Amino acid sequence: MPLNSTRGGASAKGFGFTAGVATVELDYLVVAGGGGGGTSAAGGGGAGGFRTSFPGGTKLKAPLTSTPVTVGGGGPGGTFTPPGGQGTPGTAGSPSVFSSITSAGGGAGLGENSDTPTKNGGSGGGGSYQPGPVGTGGTGNNPPVSPSQGNSGGNGSFGPGANFYGGGGGGANAPGVTGTIAGAGAGGAGSANSISGCSVTRAGGGGGGGYGVSFGAGGAGGGGNGGQLCTPQIAGVAGTVNTGSGGGGSGNNSSVGGAGGSGIVLLRGPSSFILSATPGTNTVTTQPCGQDVASFTVPGNLSAAPATPVSPFSAETLILAGGGGRGEYAGAGGGGGGLLYYGPVTCAASAPGSTGKTRNGTSLTISAGASVPVTIGAGGAGSSGPPYTPGSQGSPTSVVIGGTPYSTTGGGGGGGGAGVAAPGGPGGSGGGGGGPSDGATGGSGTPGQGYNGGNNGGGPAGGGGGAANAGANGAPPPTPGRGWGGSGAGYVIADGSTTVYYGGGGLGESGDTSGDYDQYGRWGQVGVNAPANKGQGGGDDGGSGVVIFKYPSSAISAISVSPGTNTKTTAPNGDGIATFTVPGTFSVASKI
Repeated sequence: MPLNSTRGGASAKGFGFTAGVATVELDYLVVAGGGGGGTSAAGGGGAGGFRTSFPGGTKLKAPLTSTPVTVGGGGPGGTFTPPGGQGTPGTAGSPSVFSSITSAGGGAGLGENSDTPTKNGGSGGGGSYQPGPVGTGGTGNNPPVSPSQGNSGGNGSFGPGANFYGGGGGGANAPGVTGTIAGAGAGGAGSANSISGCSVTRAGGGGGGGYGVSFGAGGAGGGGNGGQLCTPQIAGVAGTVNTGSGGGGSGNNSSVGGAGGSGIVLLRGPSSFILSATPGTNTVTTQPCGQDVASFTVPGNLSAAPATPVSPFSAETLILAGGGGRGEYAGAGGGGGGLLYYGPVTCAASAPGSTGKTRNGTSLTISAGASVPVTIGAGGAGSSGPPYTPGSQGSPTSVVIGGTPYSTTGGGGGGGGAGVAAPGGPGGSGGGGGGPSDGATGGSGTPGQGYNGGNNGGGPAGGGGGAANAGANGAPPPTPGRGWGGSGAGYVIADGSTTVYYGGGGLGESGDTSGDYDQYGRWGQVGVNAPANKGQGGGDDGGSGVVIFKYPSSAISAISVSPGTNTKTTAPNGDGIATFTVPGTFSVASKI
């Protein structure tokens, strides 16, 4: 008899040795493929065998090395036969296997004048309308195991008159219903189980087919409805894939029976282990409690390895909204997108003479198992040509960490308008004041995110506000000049070594095109959009926002980003960097 022990310093819960081989304890749900329904007032297919240890049953001990998993296919339904021919039975489902647990395939639904031993199975197939063995449903829990893996199929019958009705296939939780003049038999109900983290019902029996009477409904959990002789004819319905449910029997011999649904194998390990499943069609998910659940929908292999818990970590975080668009007709530059920065830098690098950007707080703490939604704000549209209007405000960017939202405001649109003073719009940083006449004020910035836009200076437009400084006022005659956009705030968070400026304001229309536009944004010249993902105010459209997380090297293997447009890179000092240029999710595993 194998000796179970915990030799070799094994301390993880669920870990041990069997005959000297390292093992892990697993809960299981093994569901076989469902049986196919027969043809011609036929029986529904039986559900595949349903065997589970969850919750509270005896777990399996499986080796940490690769263990094969067999997922049973559903049996085909009975086939069409020419008029005057005989209905045929369906085909039994195939077994599903993991380790010492084998669940038997569901029994075949019987067709007209056809009996077959394959009507017996995990749950039995339903009988057809003929008297004798042909009308008797198959037995469930065949071969017998304890606890039972299924139930028997219902019987079929006929009369009075030209009325014929098949029996329902057995389900994991109830036998199939016998057909009567009131209608063909319904499939037996399947069983609910929450091994995957939520309650799912599987392994329902297929409904019987009706000739002159209504069809039998499929059993709860995926059983296919039976067919019915009517106009147009209704064929038997297939059982739902990966539930192990039976297919429905057909109503007559010129329509086919429904195929059984394929099976499924679910394996749940302790939180101290990581489960892996191959091929990639099969999946592993981690529950909030930290336990992995491997879901096998096709045959494959399972392996396990001891896990290292992931600890909470601090992430330097930059959150930048979309920049505002430029106004039209002596138009002003758009404001830079609102910027929030949490990290070690108390005042970001900025252009000479600028106020600078003070951090909004220390690095943010992110917990193991976190799923952080990220939205990225688009830049506001610039105005171009009649009617002369202000630019549009940029869109907000946000993240939610531990239930706390962190959101930035889009940059204000630049003022614009023919023959009127055109104030800049408010935003993360305000848009510049525009229009051909004096008196248009710049839009207000959001405290902690950006600065005000510059004012119209007696004709020349003001620059949009930036993350590190207010936009400059337009200079009045006799030496008019458009206002510079407020400078952006510079950080090395993008790659860990290079300073990149974010949230610069747009320059007033047709201003001096010299200077560093990474710091100051783009100039207010129609057709020149701000670059993407720097949140700058536009000379036409504003630039889109960005979110960047910089985190310690110890967390790199625990972190994933989606979708693939977003990236993970490594800084020269080994820290990890996640950059979001489109909406997505920053995910942290609970263990590695």
